[in-house]
Amino acid sequence: MTGAEYRLCNVSFDRTIRGKDTRIERELALAVIDLLESNSFIPIGHAGGPYRLRIETADGRLALHIADDGGRHVVSHYLSMTPFRRLLRDYNRICESYYDSMCRPGFERLQAIDMGRRGIHNEAAELLRRRLAAKVNIDQDTARHLFTLIYALIMRNTDHRILLS
Repeated sequence: MTGAEYRLCNVSFDRTIRGKDTRIERELALAVIDLLESNSFIPIGHAGGPYRLRIETADGRLALHIADDGGRHVVSHYLSMTPFRRLLRDYNRICESYYDSMCRPGFERLQAIDMGRRGIHNEAAELLRRRLAAKVNIDQDTARHLFTLIYALIMRNTDHRILLS
């Protein structure tokens, strides 16, 4: 089996609630593209993929449903967002600062904010890797892309913005 078989080939999510913020929708679309372009995704105890990932919300948690390329269920993982609240809140604040700074002079400020954003992003990606480790092994880059996707989905769904409070 080659490493290419342990990857995501499709990502979908509940689209019943449409976002109105074009910035969030753009970030969501880019996160999916980035994730599919390069990822390492290995469900524990499964012979190989590629895999399809469906992300939904369920009782204040994210439900990650994994299927093989033929659509046969492999495993589901329900991810509590409680351990991510501080990181999501901090990430949201720093992203807002970044967007605000883009309109102002001072490249150094923008660069400093971006370094802080990357630090929070890395911390959240590592937490995501640990939280998924019992069901799925992912590398750091895949975790970063997946965290971006989760963040954008939470921001898109106004019912779950409370997680950032």
